[in-house]
Amino acid sequence: MMTVAQLSEWLLDARCKGYPASAPACRAADIAGRGWNLLAGDLPFPLAVLKRSALAHNLAWMQDFAQRKGVLLAPHGKTTMSPELFAMQLAAGAWGLTFASAFQAGVGVAAGARRIIIANQVVCDADLDTLDALLSRHADLHLCFLVDSLAQLALLQDWRQRRGSARVFDVLLEVGVPGQRTGCRSLAQAQALAQAIAVSSAARLVGIECYEGSAAQCDSAQDSQAVTELLRRTLEVARYCDSAGLWAAPEAIGPHILLTAGGSAVFDLVLPLLRTSGLTRPVAGVLRSGCYLTHDHGNYHRYLQLLQQRQGLDASLRPALSVWAMVQSVPEPGLALLTCGRRDISYDLEMPMPVTLVRRGRRDRQSLPPDWRITALNDQHAYLRCAPEAGPQPEVGDLVELGISHPCTTFDKWRWLPLVEDDGSITGAVRTFF
Repeated sequence: MMTVAQLSEWLLDARCKGYPASAPACRAADIAGRGWNLLAGDLPFPLAVLKRSALAHNLAWMQDFAQRKGVLLAPHGKTTMSPELFAMQLAAGAWGLTFASAFQAGVGVAAGARRIIIANQVVCDADLDTLDALLSRHADLHLCFLVDSLAQLALLQDWRQRRGSARVFDVLLEVGVPGQRTGCRSLAQAQALAQAIAVSSAARLVGIECYEGSAAQCDSAQDSQAVTELLRRTLEVARYCDSAGLWAAPEAIGPHILLTAGGSAVFDLVLPLLRTSGLTRPVAGVLRSGCYLTHDHGNYHRYLQLLQQRQGLDASLRPALSVWAMVQSVPEPGLALLTCGRRDISYDLEMPMPVTLVRRGRRDRQSLPPDWRITALNDQHAYLRCAPEAGPQPEVGDLVELGISHPCTTFDKWRWLPLVEDDGSITGAVRTFF
C-alpha cells in the first residue's frame, strides 16, 4: 500500500503523455519554474488541463452550499483519483472522501483522508484483506462500505472465519431503485438484512445509504418526484432500524447515525434525507457529490442549471477541465481533423464541445459559434465540422479547446494534468491513479 511519503514526491518526464519529450524530468512541485504556457506551444497536444481559478471557485462554492444546508461533504474521489485534488477538497473543509473500491480507498488514505465511505459493495477476499490492513495500520481511520444482501453479509462472515480475524466492518445498508443499480428493492428485504447485520459478528450497522442519480432524467418535475419517492423509502428503512434498535452501539461507532446520498446531478433534492431528525440518535447527513470540483460543459452543466432554478441561484459551478487539441488537417471545406481522440477525452455521454479557438502563433482566444461541432471520434482523431465559408474557419495549426461531458471518463485517460492560470501559464500539476 502507498504511503503519504510516496505520494509527496513525483517526477514528470517523457513517459507521461502531454509532457515535452525534449524536456528533462521535472518534479511536479517545480513545474511552475519552467515558465511554460499552454498557449505558447510549450507542451504537446492533445493536453487535458485544469483551470486553477475554476477549481478554487468550485471548492468554495460547494463547501459553502453544504454548510448553508447543514450537511457534511464527502466528495466522490473516483471522479479524479488525484491525491492533490483530494488534498484540496479536504483542506477546503470536506468531512471525508467517498470511493468505489478498496484500491481507491487506499489512495485516499495515503492522501490523508481519515473518514472514508466506499459507496459500493465489497465482496472480494483481497479487497476485504486490503480494508482490514488499512484499518489495522491507521487507528484513526473510520471506514464503511455498502451492504445490500444477506448473501453479501454471508461472504463477510465467511471471510472472517477463514482468516481467523476479529475484524468487524462498519456497513451502510443500501436502499436501491427497482430496475437500476445496487440496493435493497423492498422494505421487507431491507428489514431482514438490517436484522441480520444487527446480530452479525462480521459487520455493524452504522447508517443507511441511497444513490439518487439513476432516477434523474434532467427534468425537474420528474426528478423531484422520483428522488422524493426514493427518499421516502430510505427514511422508512432508517426509522425501522431506529425503532427496532438495530444500530451499532454508540461506544463502537460514536453517537451519530450516517444518512448519505448525493451524486453530482440532483444533489439538492436529497437534502431532506440528510437533514432528518426525530431518530433516537443524532444524524450525520453526508453528501457524496464528486464531479462538482471540475464540473463540465455538458451533462452536469444542464443539471446544474435546473438546480440553480430550484434553489434560486444566479450562478453555481464553473467548468475547470478541458482538453486542448490542434487542427492537423482541413481536408475539405467544413471539416477539420483535430489531434484528439477516444484515448484523450470523454465520449460516453456525448461528444466533446468546441468552446475556444486560438489562432496559430497567437494567444488571444475566440469563442466559437454553435455550428462548430465534434461529430465523431477515432482513437486519435476528432472530426470538427462547421458551416463552410460562414464565420471563422479552422486552419491547420490552430488550437481548439474542447469542453467535456462527464469528467470521470476524461481523468482516467491521463496520468497527470497541468494546473493553468487564466492567462495559460502552467503553475502546477496533479496526477491520477487509475
